[in-house]
Amino acid sequence: MKAVLATRFGDPSVLAVTELPDPAPGPGDIAIDVSHAAVGLIDIFFRQGRFKDMPGMAQPPFIPGLEVAGTVRALGEGVTGLSIGEKVVAMSNGSGTGGYASVYIARAAHTVSFDASGIDPALAVALIPNAAMAHIALTRIAHLSEGESVLVHGALGGFAAAFPGMAKQLGASRVVGTVRASKLDAAAQTQLPYDRIVDAMQLPAILADEKFDIVIDPVGGAVRDHSLALMRPGSRLVVAGNASGDWEHQVKTNALWLGCVSVCGFNMGAYMAAHPEAIRPALEAALKMVVAGLGKTVIDVLPFSQAALAHERMESRALDGRIVLAF
Repeated sequence: MKAVLATRFGDPSVLAVTELPDPAPGPGDIAIDVSHAAVGLIDIFFRQGRFKDMPGMAQPPFIPGLEVAGTVRALGEGVTGLSIGEKVVAMSNGSGTGGYASVYIARAAHTVSFDASGIDPALAVALIPNAAMAHIALTRIAHLSEGESVLVHGALGGFAAAFPGMAKQLGASRVVGTVRASKLDAAAQTQLPYDRIVDAMQLPAILADEKFDIVIDPVGGAVRDHSLALMRPGSRLVVAGNASGDWEHQVKTNALWLGCVSVCGFNMGAYMAAHPEAIRPALEAALKMVVAGLGKTVIDVLPFSQAALAHERMESRALDGRIVLAF
């Protein structure tokens, strides 16, 4: 198979196209002929070696990539409900790697068929896995109730873009997003179902006295501080990333009990491992969201041989949606 290999930790130049033996599925697995693989910020962190000292994290050489779309190539022992040639999208197999390859081994339980949906595979891989993560974050971490309001930081980012549609599907009454000033023009053109998108650097004043029940923060840094001023008693802040790169940020815990608010961490890899039963219903809810047209985000498709360029663009923040590699 063709694959993009991270030969060592470092900048995007460490990514190299190579040929490797085709893998075969084990029990409970499927092999996928990959047509598209999504590029995420977590791939950049892995390539940089940000988590290299954490147990179980990938060590070079490894194939980056968590999310793929394609057709079923082979079924492992015990797999039912899927057929050879069926169009599927798959989330991480547990290692958080392997996606930038023409053949991918996925857990059947981490896979959903979009064969009958008519969805383009680039759209499927760009949206369905992140929408599944949004479903879990909103239902199992933030415990969204119908009629509640949601604030989403980094509103146009690949992960964040899944939240307005999923929140509306789950009954949220209002969803507001925040972006950097340089993204306001793109925000004005977005088809994502936000009720409003505002300049993150003008928080909290730009939202006046508005408060939110749930705040989704994959950004960190200063916007995380501003979030506490935008929460009402009983609100939940979901910490779901660190796009700001501020790894030293801390939350003042006295502000939590005085404000009667909660801060929850959400890491999909860790959650999937501990709660595998949540994955299938989340994927099915995500597919429903995409079919309903609630996830119309910008998607840039590059050939897989340009994975290094894709990583450069991710690091420069020179995009307003998702980058997908095509095989």
